[in-house]
Amino acid sequence: MDDLAIEKKIRKKGLNAPRLTPELVQGMVGGTQYYRFPGTSTIVCCITLTNGFTVTGESSCVSSANFDEEIGKEVAFNKAKDKIWVFEGYLLNHIINKLKEES
Repeated sequence: MDDLAIEKKIRKKGLNAPRLTPELVQGMVGGTQYYRFPGTSTIVCCITLTNGFTVTGESSCVSSANFDEEIGKEVAFNKAKDKIWVFEGYLLNHIINKLKEES
C-alpha cells in the first residue's frame, strides 16, 4: 500500500492527532541525484532535503536481465524517502514531548 492510500484511510477514520503526511514528506525533497555503479545494476539515490541534509536509498537486481534503470531509480528514491519519514517522525515526536513538558 502506498503513502497516499494509507493517508486516505487515516483521514477516512478521522485520525487527526499530530502526524506526518505524504505531502509534508514530499515537500522536504529539495533535489535528487542518482548514481549507477558501472557494470552493475546497483543504483543509489541521494535526496537533498530542503534544509540541506541528505538521505540515501539503493536498489539492485539479482539478475541483470531484469534491470530497468527507471524502476531502479524509483525503488532507490522510495527507500531514501522512507528515511525522511523516520527523521521527520522523530522530530515531530520530540517537539510534541517538549511541548507537553512545558505545559
